[in-house]
Amino acid sequence: MAPEQARQQQAVKTRPGGRNAVRARVLEAVLELVAEHGLNGVRYDQIAERAGVHRASVYRNWPSVDELVYDAVAGYAEQMNPIADTGDIRADLVEVLLSLAATLNSPMGQVIMRAMHRPGPDFPRVQTFTDEVVTRRLVILRHRLDKAAQLGQLPAVDARSLNELLSGAVHYRLASGRKEPFTRRDAEWIVDVVLGGVRTAERPD
Repeated sequence: MAPEQARQQQAVKTRPGGRNAVRARVLEAVLELVAEHGLNGVRYDQIAERAGVHRASVYRNWPSVDELVYDAVAGYAEQMNPIADTGDIRADLVEVLLSLAATLNSPMGQVIMRAMHRPGPDFPRVQTFTDEVVTRRLVILRHRLDKAAQLGQLPAVDARSLNELLSGAVHYRLASGRKEPFTRRDAEWIVDVVLGGVRTAERPD
């Protein structure tokens, strides 16, 4: 028996868990490998060894690395930057920006960003990731903004435009290389400037 196969079998024996636990370990291993080596450095043997499962099990459930990386990244992204509904649109948007900044500053958040942008021709499924995540979040944000408009907190506003103004400010701030941490005061200032403009500016035709 090859040393690598022996290590995998021993890992399987010492890491119990049901199907859900195994799936979680595999997807976690994928994210770790993307963080360390990039998309092109993810291989079935590495995934299996790190997750403590047989290589055949990984391949059987994910016949392509593209689908495997997509599932790992999409699963993590589902937990990113939730949009709460406290009844106060300003407070909710401030929390969104703080969560976004924390995610972008985290090692795993950087993995997500790396996987989202220009993954290459070998990862066609991952290439759809950005659009899918943005679309889902815009639906949630649109419902939240509609409710705020019904309560008189905001005029009717396009969710995509508002999202670009708010999240774009955070992305630019973090990409600029400033050493100061992104604070609640920063998030509040951005939200106040954008919402102030929304409340006073004429809506374009």
